[in-house]
Amino acid sequence: MPHSTVPRAALLSLPAGVAASAGAARASGAPRKRAQPGQRREQILQALAQMLEQPATERITTAALAARLAVSEAALYRHFASKAQMFEALIESIEQRVLAQVGDISGGDLGAAHKARRIVGAVLLFGERHPGLARVMVGDALVFEHDRLLARMNQLFDRLEAQLRCCLHAAGDGADVAASAAAVDAQALASGLTALMIGALQRYTRSGFRRRPTEALDRLLALVAR
Repeated sequence: MPHSTVPRAALLSLPAGVAASAGAARASGAPRKRAQPGQRREQILQALAQMLEQPATERITTAALAARLAVSEAALYRHFASKAQMFEALIESIEQRVLAQVGDISGGDLGAAHKARRIVGAVLLFGERHPGLARVMVGDALVFEHDRLLARMNQLFDRLEAQLRCCLHAAGDGADVAASAAAVDAQALASGLTALMIGALQRYTRSGFRRRPTEALDRLLALVAR
């Protein structure tokens, strides 16, 4: 399956005003500076993510994306073989950034149950801060795209669930219960927390980004450590 590698800090990292200054240059008749290949890829992904931030957005076409960037559709295809590859690049960026945060939390000195709470909070805060990417995470933006994209996004939540299960099982190691019972409890709770993450992000995207996924989260996650 073809996919592109996107630097973790690249997505949505262009300086503010890039598009505006480019438009001003065109209006004044000044020659437009040609974007470097890597920069143009970042611009395409940034534009796609921004278009996904519009709550009423349905299927995004390459024609609409090209118009937003004031380039031809052929220019898009010089950097991505298809729209599916653009979404794959967004998904890869989500994977890299979310899993980097999860890795930092898992490697910290917090107790295991607190790590699980922090993981859930970090995933939901990431989605809240990047509403366009939240639509990709829950699959809303992938409904009309290739099935493999949704499958890959689902794999991220499978990995998050496995990490939660590991943390929660470690939290029960010292409890006065059988190891098998602790494993069952960890599995059930990890599954429930994963469903919580997906549900909170879905409510966020389907409410037009009005219902924040971190709403009342601290109180809810405090129950995990009890």
